[in-house]
Amino acid sequence: MKLIIQIPCLNEESTLPLTIRDIPRKIEGLSKVEILIIDDGSTDRTVDIAKQLGVDHIVRFPKNKGLAEAFKAGIDASLKLGADIIVNTDADNQYKGSDIPKLIAPILRGEYDMIVGDRKTDNIPHFSRTKKFFQRFGSSVVRKLSQTDVPDTTSGFRAYSRDAALRLNIVSEFTYTLETIIQAGHKKLAVGHVEIGTNGKLRESRLFKGITNYMRRSAKTIIRIYTMYRPMKVFVLAGAFSLIIGLLLGLRFLYFLASGSGNGHIQSLILAAVLMIIGFQLGTLGLIADLISNNRKLLEEALYRVRKIELSQPINMDDNYESNTQPIQGSKKQIS
Repeated sequence: MKLIIQIPCLNEESTLPLTIRDIPRKIEGLSKVEILIIDDGSTDRTVDIAKQLGVDHIVRFPKNKGLAEAFKAGIDASLKLGADIIVNTDADNQYKGSDIPKLIAPILRGEYDMIVGDRKTDNIPHFSRTKKFFQRFGSSVVRKLSQTDVPDTTSGFRAYSRDAALRLNIVSEFTYTLETIIQAGHKKLAVGHVEIGTNGKLRESRLFKGITNYMRRSAKTIIRIYTMYRPMKVFVLAGAFSLIIGLLLGLRFLYFLASGSGNGHIQSLILAAVLMIIGFQLGTLGLIADLISNNRKLLEEALYRVRKIELSQPINMDDNYESNTQPIQGSKKQIS
């Protein structure tokens, strides 16, 4: 069994050494533990530091592409390198690397496909009350929409079995954390959680500019992903709401018409007609979107089978790989 720990990085020369040194390189039940760095267009010495620390594999982006793209590239590279389990952690040393054995244990036992680390955010001292509230509220929304019981849905410390990683199809350009849980829930993967520890805060988050920006972008991601998997429900509910409001306005107009003052409420009749038409159109769109969603599910299943066959054998050194200039521990590989 091979574990690859992937770490997305953006200008992490100061925090990366702390993160890597905390990662266990031998874990019971695993034959190999390797570290993969995804350099998301860093302009500092992140890559040089990673090489000096003995990182096994490096994926490099010449330009910053964002956390979601870095996560996708890491998953793809880990699968190509033959990972049986993939752990994702952050380069800012937020999570305790010593908790990795606990994180992957349920997957090793075959009980779960995906495990999310629960930080117990209410107990993190540097989280403000506002942030703690939105963490609880956002996680409750994602739990309901994904039909899972993950208490900390924004945690980036998580583990995936090989099969679960093969089934992931990230479309968000913001973050993977919410999308992967909603996807896993609707794909009927076994999603669990374990309590983990956290380290002290070393820097501000680079993912978002303030809580308002984070909430806005997270809401867009949640709505988009949920609509992909439950389009009929979303469109029919929206259409039903519009139709009901239209009917109520129509009944209001009929009431005034019956009382002899209908001429002064012709606007209600026009608005009622518009809302009922919109409601009908939304219902029709729901049917069309549901057909598209079913086709997408078939395509995802076909993609899963193709990827499974394509990645059945780990890659060897080829034209896409080159040795690090100064390998520290064993053979290192760099993915450009």
